[in-house]
This record gives sequence, structure tokens and C-alpha cells, in this order.
Amino acid sequence: MTVTPDRPSPNAAADPVRPTVIDRFVTANRTYAVTFQDGGMDARPVQKIAVVACMDARLDLFAALGLELGDAHVIRNAGGVVTDDTIRSLTISQRALGTRSIALIHHTGCGLLGLTEDFRRELELEVGQRPQWAVEAFVDLDGDVRQSMQRVRTSPFLLHTDDVRGFVFDVHTGLLREID
Repeated sequence: MTVTPDRPSPNAAADPVRPTVIDRFVTANRTYAVTFQDGGMDARPVQKIAVVACMDARLDLFAALGLELGDAHVIRNAGGVVTDDTIRSLTISQRALGTRSIALIHHTGCGLLGLTEDFRRELELEVGQRPQWAVEAFVDLDGDVRQSMQRVRTSPFLLHTDDVRGFVFDVHTGLLREID
């Protein structure tokens, strides 16, 4: 199969003495909740925008875009590609929660660059079941941003497709480059 990050064996039991990452999340959440104040925010994003971006951990979208809590819907997936599920989320964002603008953000050094649909076939051989989803890999970063913009602009489910813009985030400089 394609390169897979090191991971523990599925049969390996968690070390009962050493906390897991999720255990640390739970502890951090308890600390966070002590000073948490419900600001009475609405589920409707203040800036009426939805951002579709890659799930890559190097992208701090709130900092990079100057967003505050409650400003935007942020929809993330592998590659930041516009899939049926992305359209579902965008449709709910627009029709039920009032967003009007959509920013699509891919990035340099993406793990989907150069990956192929062979990934699905190899996965099927490994687990004995074909994934229902497409990998949506790409070799042309700018071209995939354009394809994502086209999928949004032509969706019959979306009400607002006049303010759709696509970008590539450079993971080395932190700058966005707009794609026409």
C-alpha cells in the first residue's frame, strides 16, 4: 500500500500509565471549561462565509485568515476538495445558516498531490472491501482549485455562487495565492 505513517499495531493495548493524545485533550478541555463563557453566539457565521480547506495540520486557518470564533464555517477534508459531502455542508451553510461567500483553500505540499486511485485498490486488497469514496487526488494544484470552484459554481443546490474564490496557501511562507 502507499506510504502510511507509523502507527501502533491494532492489537497493541494502550499503556495504562501513559496518557493518550485524547486523554490530554480531555484534560485540556477541563482547563478550558473553567474560564469558558458562552458569548451567546448564533450558529450563523458573523462574516457570512464558508471556507473549504484541506485537513492538513499545518494550516491554522483562523490565524492565517484573521478569523475569530463565530466568524465563518470551516469545512475541512483531505485535499480541501469539493465532494458531494462538501456540497451538502455548503448547502446547509447557505440555505439554513445564511452564508453567501465561499473561499476554497488548497495548499503546497499536499498529501493528495501525486496520490492516485491505486490507493483505493490497494486499500480494497488490504481490507477486503472497496471504499465507496474517490481519493480525489490531483497532480495540478491550481487546476484542482479551478475544478473545485467550478463544482461549487455549477451546483444546483447552492443559492450564492457569485462570490466564490480559490486560493493556494504556501506552507513555507504563510501567504495565499489567488487562482483565477
